[in-house]
Amino acid sequence: MPGRAILHIDANAFYASVEMQENPALRGKRIAVCGSKEDRHGIVLTASYPAKRMGVKTGMAIWEAQRCCRDLIIVPPHYREYMRYSGYMREILQDYTDQIEAFGLDESWADVTGSVGLLGSAMTMAQEISERVKRELGITVSIGVSDNKVTAKLGSDYKKPDAITRIEADNYKEIVYPLPVQDLLYVGRATQRKLNSYGIRTIGQLAQTDPGTLHGWFGKVGYSLSAFARGLDASPVAKQDHVAAVKSVGNSGTTPRDLVNDEDVWLMLLVMAESVAMRMRELNMKCTVVEVSVRDCDLNGFVRQRKIETPTSSSLEIAQVAFDLFKSNYRWSKPLRGVGVRGASLVPADTPVQLGFFSNAEKREKLERLDKAVDGVRERYGYTSVQRARIYTDRGLGAINPKDDHTVHPVGFFNAG
Repeated sequence: MPGRAILHIDANAFYASVEMQENPALRGKRIAVCGSKEDRHGIVLTASYPAKRMGVKTGMAIWEAQRCCRDLIIVPPHYREYMRYSGYMREILQDYTDQIEAFGLDESWADVTGSVGLLGSAMTMAQEISERVKRELGITVSIGVSDNKVTAKLGSDYKKPDAITRIEADNYKEIVYPLPVQDLLYVGRATQRKLNSYGIRTIGQLAQTDPGTLHGWFGKVGYSLSAFARGLDASPVAKQDHVAAVKSVGNSGTTPRDLVNDEDVWLMLLVMAESVAMRMRELNMKCTVVEVSVRDCDLNGFVRQRKIETPTSSSLEIAQVAFDLFKSNYRWSKPLRGVGVRGASLVPADTPVQLGFFSNAEKREKLERLDKAVDGVRERYGYTSVQRARIYTDRGLGAINPKDDHTVHPVGFFNAG
C-alpha cells in the first residue's frame, strides 16, 4: 500500500528504563528486572544496556545472568509502573494520530499518513516523538519509519538504543537484505530452523526464493513470508478504539513447583481450562480447536492442537482434550515448569452444529450449564468460593487464581485460530 507513513515505536529496555527513572540511584548501573525466585519466575525479564553488554539476556535464569555479570543488581518487576508509562507513551502518540496499535506494553505502530500535511514528514514526527518521550518520560525509544508495519518494525530493531531508522524502497535492499532471517517479524525459532535447513539465512535470500517453493514448505504462510521479506505488507494499523475480533482465548504460566507426573499436569490443565472456558463464556463464544503448550525445566517445550468435533465452552472437555494431547506428545524426559491451555477458532455460542451419531449433546449441555452456575457463584462470592475437589489434593498447585491473576498479551499475527 504505497504512500502510507507508518512508525514503529519501541521503548528501549523498557522495564529497566522505568526502574531507573523511578529510582535514579540505578541509572547507568548493570540491572536486570527479574521475576521472583520464590514464585518460580526467576528469569530475566529485561536488562539495562550496561548489563546487556556483559552478556545478560532476556529469558536467562537469574543464576546464569549473575554468572555473566557478577555485580548485577536484581530488581523485582513493578507492572503498575510499566502500565502507567505505557499509557503516557500512548498519550504522546495520540497527538499525532488516532491509528495506534499496541504490540505489548513497550511497542506500538502508528499510522501517521493523515498527519503528514499538517505536522510534517514521518521522519519529522518520529524525531518529535523521540524527543518528547525522552523529555517528558525520561526514557528512550527506537523508531522505525516505513510505508508498512513489518518494515517499520525492522527499522526500530535495526539500531538501538535511542535511534530513528527510515527504511523505504530507495534503501530497502541495502539495509534489510543482509539481515539474518530471524530478524523478520513472524519468523520464529521453528521457521528459522526450517529456513536455515534449506540454506536460507538472510532476509535477502528469503526474498529471492520462489514464493511457490515457500508455499510448498510452509503452506499459505509461505506467501506472506515472501511478501514480508520483499518489503510488502498491506495490513492496516488498528485505530485506538478498534477492538479486534477475538479468535482465541488462552492461559499459561509458570507453575508453583515442578510438575513431575501425569497427575500434576492434569491438575494444572484443569485449573487453566477453567479460566479459559470462563473467559469464553463471558464472550459468549465456544472453541473448535484446543491447544496445549508445555515448557520443561530447561525452558524447552512444544505446542500441540486438535480440532474438536463440536464447539464447546466446557472446562472439563477442554481439559480432557488438552491432557490427551499432552499424553500423546510428552514422555517425561524432564520435569515441567509451565503449562498452558488455549481455546482457538472461536465461534458464537449459538452457532448451529451438525450432531454426530455418537455425539453426546445432552452431557455437554449439562456440563456447560454446570459451568455457568459456577460462574454465577464465583462472580458473587469470588473465584475460590467454588472449586473442584481435585484442587484440594495439592493445594500448592491448586491454590492459584488463573483468571484474576492472568495477564493478556498481544497475540501473534500467525497464531492458530
